Amino acid sequence: MVDAAERTEDETDRPAAQERSVSSALRLPSALFVGGITLTVALFAIGGWNRRWIADDGLIVLRTVRNLLAGNGPVFNMDERVEANTSTAWTYIVWFFSWLTQVRLEYVVLGVALTLSLIAVVFAMLGSARLWGGAGSSLLLPAGVLVYIALPPARDYVTSGLETGLVICWLAVLWWSMMRWAQTDRVRPGGLAWLVFLAGLAPLIRPEMTLVGGLALLMIFFAPMPTWRFGPVTTRIGIVAVAGVVPLGYQIWRMGYYGLPYPNTAVAKDAGGAKWEQGFTYLWDLVGPYLLWLPLLILLAAAVVAMRGGGLPAWSPAPLAEDEGAGAARFAKVRRWLRSPAAVVTLVILSGLILTVYALRVGGDFMHGRMLLAQVFLLLLPVSVLPLRLPRSGSAVARRSFGFVLLAWIATVGWALFAAGTTAITSGTKINESGIVDERVYYVLNTGHDHPIRAEDYLDYPRMRAMVADIRRNPNGGLLLNSPSFMFWYIAPPPQPIPEDGAGHTVYFLNLGMTSMNVPLDVRVIDPMGLAYPLAAHSDRLVDGRIGHDKSLYPDWVIVDAGMVDQKPWMPWFLDEKWVTQARTALSCEDTHALLVSTRDPLTFERFRHNLRNALDFAKYRIDRVPKYEIARCGLVDPFPQPPR
Repeated sequence: MVDAAERTEDETDRPAAQERSVSSALRLPSALFVGGITLTVALFAIGGWNRRWIADDGLIVLRTVRNLLAGNGPVFNMDERVEANTSTAWTYIVWFFSWLTQVRLEYVVLGVALTLSLIAVVFAMLGSARLWGGAGSSLLLPAGVLVYIALPPARDYVTSGLETGLVICWLAVLWWSMMRWAQTDRVRPGGLAWLVFLAGLAPLIRPEMTLVGGLALLMIFFAPMPTWRFGPVTTRIGIVAVAGVVPLGYQIWRMGYYGLPYPNTAVAKDAGGAKWEQGFTYLWDLVGPYLLWLPLLILLAAAVVAMRGGGLPAWSPAPLAEDEGAGAARFAKVRRWLRSPAAVVTLVILSGLILTVYALRVGGDFMHGRMLLAQVFLLLLPVSVLPLRLPRSGSAVARRSFGFVLLAWIATVGWALFAAGTTAITSGTKINESGIVDERVYYVLNTGHDHPIRAEDYLDYPRMRAMVADIRRNPNGGLLLNSPSFMFWYIAPPPQPIPEDGAGHTVYFLNLGMTSMNVPLDVRVIDPMGLAYPLAAHSDRLVDGRIGHDKSLYPDWVIVDAGMVDQKPWMPWFLDEKWVTQARTALSCEDTHALLVSTRDPLTFERFRHNLRNALDFAKYRIDRVPKYEIARCGLVDPFPQPPR
């Protein structure tokens, strides 16, 4: 009787014990996954903070934010409507948090960039975890994210003031949202609206991100629609409306306000041009020193083995509504596949490869690694974490899969330790023949500050203190042109009579960020490359110029355009009176005049409408930077005609 009673109690306790065992088995993988996220975020935060800085190009963004806060609009100079920042969303995010906190701009942009970069890592791992079935099915080890954060350029641009953190954060959140949409059994209207709205923001994040957002929207549009009462046709109309309301509205406003269909930076850098050889040089500049191809191959092989070893959860295809399946039976299988984890993985990998080809075509960039970080991030998203499934029931396939994935993860960690301590560019303060430079180290060495963050840190960059001093010494105004000496600037004075409050200062210099952030907003700052100066932006590209700096407008044009004295001895000695006179004639070209007034005329309804109608023509318009050749191009009469031979 006693034995029977004990057996009954044992049988009663066994299910509870089994439940506790299962619960404990589930808690361990979840705890390890959360610990992996925490460790990865901490490593990225420490790495980014140790290399904290704000780039000169990051300070360019802050000049526009200063004008927004001052009520001058989203412009770089008060008297000219120019969109000098490539990422529209980044400009307004920095403006919002600056307005909200009233904290110094440099610290706002540093904090926002760091926060978005860390959020990107979290959502990359969460999306990858969904792909591999969640933390309850296997041990999820940080893998691809370790590759990304180990790259020195990735840590350099955590706090640079540029939009890199925003771009990878948007990609990671879109990846997680798409994976959630592909796996959920029931799509809610609010969730779908959020997803398409997020994808629609792509052109405002960065123009080239339109590819990623556009492909995501096409997938959603052609995938099976949820069986809601208002039907699939109405749902698709809603998708187009929600996705397009913000980017389309901004595009109309941009074309009317700025007179261009895309940011002025795209014109200045001729983003449609082709420099394949320089592009491959730029690619190898990132891949070669860190042996980046090695972890990519290792993780690819590990992902394939993990899939064959049962690492992916079963996928149930989304059902087609009755009114959808009738006329599209042939494509039903493809449409069901569009709403699947495999399709989302295809989306991010295909986008990463296409964007890499685009970067090769335009020649990359002058900043080491920067223009390929988003591509690397995209390619690593599916393997942000690797599933390590413990072998059970003596399966040989499971054991081999476990062993290979574990070895691949160990190899990835080993590579990350190697790459994190690698210095790819050792030229320091010099720019090598490829034109590519380690931007952070370059400014650290040239300013003498380990962490150049504030605008005044850049006063120790050559010529900056001299510029501030020369502006102060010339209250009447004038055009400042940099000299070979770091101790003074050439100044072209304004014509007489001088207004009581001065004629205003114009600084003509390549480094826009440090220059514009160390002078008041009423000082006009323009550059020979054209990032903030339409006349230079619309000049022809130099065939053999340094990548990212392959436009250089002669200062003779600026003397005329700024309205300064154009005769010797008041004009700087190295300028040619003949060239200046020819530049004055060239500026009378009707098309060039129309281009300039599109950004300088007061913004009336008629001006807005005219800009909107002619924005595409303005974007294509180019001038010759040599005045006499521009006179010939425009069909004008040269004031110094060549004698007949």
